[in-house]
Parts: sequence; structure tokens; C-alpha cells
Amino acid sequence: MLDYFSAHPVAFVILAGVLGALVGSFLNVVIHRLPIMMEREWQAQCEELANPETSPRPSEPYNLAVPTSSCPGCGHKIRAWENIPLLSYLLLRGKCAGCGTPISFRYPLIEAVTATLSAFVAWHFGFGWEAAAALLLTWALVPLTVIDIDHQLLPDAITLPFLWIGLGLSLFALFTPPESAIIGAIVGYLALWSVYWGFKLLTGKEGMGYGDFKLLAMLGAWLGWQVLPVIILLSSLVGAVIGIGMILILGRDKSIPIPFGPYLAIAGWITLIWGQDLTQAYLHMSGPN
Repeated sequence: MLDYFSAHPVAFVILAGVLGALVGSFLNVVIHRLPIMMEREWQAQCEELANPETSPRPSEPYNLAVPTSSCPGCGHKIRAWENIPLLSYLLLRGKCAGCGTPISFRYPLIEAVTATLSAFVAWHFGFGWEAAAALLLTWALVPLTVIDIDHQLLPDAITLPFLWIGLGLSLFALFTPPESAIIGAIVGYLALWSVYWGFKLLTGKEGMGYGDFKLLAMLGAWLGWQVLPVIILLSSLVGAVIGIGMILILGRDKSIPIPFGPYLAIAGWITLIWGQDLTQAYLHMSGPN
């Protein structure tokens, strides 16, 4: 089977796309439930600190597996055939089978985006360990992007494990050797940490959150310190384009802050794909004429 996908790249791309759609369906659950899980954990910790002698109240289990998915309008339990990525949305015409409540278009959109990115990763890297690792990183960046847009949060439950995964993969030098990965994690964190404190000392305001530091450290661990300037420059460019577009096209209020994490994630993914070319171009432009 492995030899088949190695010899038939189109089949591997199709497989990655289908797998990406399935993963995208799960990522919808992560995007919806992980912030709620975090909030409940914070509330439980606050209650414990406020009343340390009071036994914690029992609560219904709530995690990525329990309870099963249901319609928020009528409580209809989502059956297996109603949970097929992309296809079920079309068959149900975008409505709940129980009460007809419209289903957010974002669910199939995330499935489609994850499938498309996964297929592109498979096409770019070809069958092998690099593609497998790149798919993992892609699947981590999708929920980080959407959760930060929704809640201005970059959960440690995603960034920290993937930081360690990046450091572990560096032992095999898939994208960068260990020395580069370790320095990338350190410099990635300290670079934005320094900007954060510099901005706060000058203005008295917080320009970004600690999650941004951890995300750049994660990308540095995966891709190496050499690409960090490219990621930062790209994230600023992406942020400027999207921010101006949202103001001009969507009429977004200029005073409403826009999270930086999505721009870092987008820049990190672009660098994952074209990092060497971008780094060489950056060094060429910044070097002596």
C-alpha cells in the first residue's frame, strides 16, 4: 500500500484531501468545545480558590468526545450519516434534520479548507514523512486560527504539545536540525515577548497575548530560527492586507483589536511550504548590494 501511494502521487493527494475533510470535521468540534472546556476549568479553579473547604460540585462530563454532537436548537442527536464531511451539509441543505434550524456555513467551510490545505501539502511534499509531519502542523494551525478569531485565545493544549512535537521531529531533521529548532523555539518566544514588554512600557497597553509568543516559539521549533524573520514579516503583511480589507470592505471599526495569532498561523503555513525560497529572497534583499 505504501509503495502504491509513492508510485501514484495523485492517489496520495486524493487520500490526503479526504483525510483532511474528516479531520476538518473533528476540528470543528475542537474549535467549538475547547474554549468551553477551558472556561469551565477556569471557573472550577476560581470556585476552589474562593471556597477551598467546599467540595466541588459534580458536573456532566464535557470534552471532545462527550457528549455526542447535537443540534443547539432542538437537541437532535447528530446521526452518523448526518456527520459526513461536506456531503451531509449538502444532503441536509444546510439545515438540522430535526427542526430545520440553519447550520452555520462555517462547518463545511472549515472541512473544505482543511481538505484543500491537506491535499496541497500532499502535492507539494509528495509521499513521505515530510508530508505526514506537515499535515499534522496544518491541522494544528487551523483550530488555532479560528479559536483566536472567536475568543482571542491560543490554547496551550495545542501550542505546547506541538512545540514539543516540533522539537522531537528535529531529531530526524525533517525541516530543520535540532540546534536550529531549539534556537527557533527560544528566539521565537523571546522576540515577541520583547516586543510585548517594549510596547507596554511605552504605552501602558498590552499589544498582544502570551499565546502569540508560544505560537511563534512553536513555529520556530518546527521550521528553525532562520525563518523567523520571514514569518514575522509575512504575518505583518498578511495582517495589513486582511485588516485594511476588513475595514474597507466589511466596514469593521478601526478601534476593535484584531488578534495577531491568525496572521502568525497563516505566515507559518506559507513558510512551511515555501520557506526556503522566501528565506533566500529575504537574505538577498537584506544583504549587501
